[in-house]
Amino acid sequence: MKKTVKIILIILASIFCLVFLAIAGTAFVFRNEISVYSSIRQLKPANREEYQGGVYEITYKGNYYFNDYLKMGGVKTDKELTDFLNKKFTKGLVAMETSTGNFGCSAFTARTKNGQKLLARNYDYPATNTCIVKVKGNRKRHASVSTVDLSFLGIPFNKDMDSFSTKIFSISAVYIPLDGINDAGVSCGVLESGQGPGMRSVPTNQNTDKPDISTGPFIRLILDYADSLKEAVELAKNYDMHDSGTASYHYIIADKTGHSAILEWVNDVDLNDFYGQKRELVVTYNDSDSAIGPREAASDFQWITNFIIQPGYHEGTEEKYISGLDRYNIIYEKLSPVNGIVQDEKQAMDILCSASQKSVAPERRKIYNHLTVHSAVYNLDELSVLWCPAEQYQDVQGMIKYHIKNGKIVND
Repeated sequence: MKKTVKIILIILASIFCLVFLAIAGTAFVFRNEISVYSSIRQLKPANREEYQGGVYEITYKGNYYFNDYLKMGGVKTDKELTDFLNKKFTKGLVAMETSTGNFGCSAFTARTKNGQKLLARNYDYPATNTCIVKVKGNRKRHASVSTVDLSFLGIPFNKDMDSFSTKIFSISAVYIPLDGINDAGVSCGVLESGQGPGMRSVPTNQNTDKPDISTGPFIRLILDYADSLKEAVELAKNYDMHDSGTASYHYIIADKTGHSAILEWVNDVDLNDFYGQKRELVVTYNDSDSAIGPREAASDFQWITNFIIQPGYHEGTEEKYISGLDRYNIIYEKLSPVNGIVQDEKQAMDILCSASQKSVAPERRKIYNHLTVHSAVYNLDELSVLWCPAEQYQDVQGMIKYHIKNGKIVND
């Protein structure tokens, strides 16, 4: 009898050890994913009757495989990016989604009265849930704060991120930032560029012997590795650009020196721009943009909406097809009288309000569920961001603010 009991105890102990080792092994394999998953928290609840999605925060402290992405030469399509993320983050056990849509947006650079440099941007899109991504810096990458649209990860506007499936989908958010700042004082944002005749949008799709990069990973590349605007531009030159989804995009980048640039991939003129693979990178700097026009030449600040700024590109195109021209003029009219100098981040936010969907097209909110989903003012000297959700410009106390200090993101 004693011998039988002893055998049973040995078997039970062996089973316990195997279970423990299996759990420990799984925890080790998914340690980075578990860290990200457990960091998810809600900052603001949704108010869907007012077209306000939930606002969440995710923190990345460990590896998110971006070096692996770069070493394999990047990807050309959203499908290839999704396959890579599924393989790395969930080891194929859960099928995640990634995609992008056609979005509006406005952005500009400015200085405060005490000389601090700012990059401000609106993100215009149908109402959606949003996530602020915090990345802890290390010897290989910069710390950064960025913003992500959760609908691009398959999380719809009418769902809270409170279930296992929605949280699992969100752990790859670090790959699709829309705008952000790193601890070197480099800030950037992506905006739709509206390339293609009429209402048609033709994505950039370069095809040379360079490695490949798509829209979100390009922003991640800059935030992780660029020490300056110069380095960000050099990174752009080293890759073939592949716009995500069915739209075309351009970018604004600035650093704490006060220099900024607009990056566009251009071929021929809009009426003939059917061939995204033939486009080439054109960089327009804030201190050498006289070719764009007299207003731009006279301004040290830069501003951008949803059309290509290169001279002659829109020749023969009706003005109604030049998306964002009204917002482009509004920003100039606000910044020009003050020579691009604002009192502080709040005044920059007021200018974003003037160019928001709430101000220029209030009917879109009810007809198309379309609004300015978020507005952000990045201070490149303080390494901070003032972040406003869903056109809530009057609620200053409800705005979110972060600082980057010693490689960590601090909530103010």
